[in-house]
Amino acid sequence: MGDESDRTGKMTAALRKAGIRVTRQRIALLAVLAEAVDHPDAVELHERAKRLEPTVSLATVYRTLSVLEEEGVVHRHSFQGGGARFETTHEDHHDHILDIDTGEVIEFQSNKIEQLQEEIARELGYDVVHHRLELYCRKKL
Repeated sequence: MGDESDRTGKMTAALRKAGIRVTRQRIALLAVLAEAVDHPDAVELHERAKRLEPTVSLATVYRTLSVLEEEGVVHRHSFQGGGARFETTHEDHHDHILDIDTGEVIEFQSNKIEQLQEEIARELGYDVVHHRLELYCRKKL
């Protein structure tokens, strides 16, 4: 529960910093974002928020997501073969596996991959500033 509360607080502060009013509709959206363990798109977030606050509009969802992304508290993912999906920012870096049959997004972290990327960049004379790894997979039968 504490993590959700922290995420909600960070998103609320980001909206206020951007000069956006924190309405009942936005509070519902922030609650949905904070508790999401998947990577929902805007329409899914809208449907979930409407269960908490029926007056939430899709326009409010899009506008709020845009501001939260600009403020760096929400990540927009444009996974291949689909629309934008969202997640709150995490303290620790992670990568994604996308199940191409089900659309499920699985987060994972690998120290081996992180070390290898650093090593490759260093050998080529670079420092890694940012990277994103997405593996598109199919479950073995």
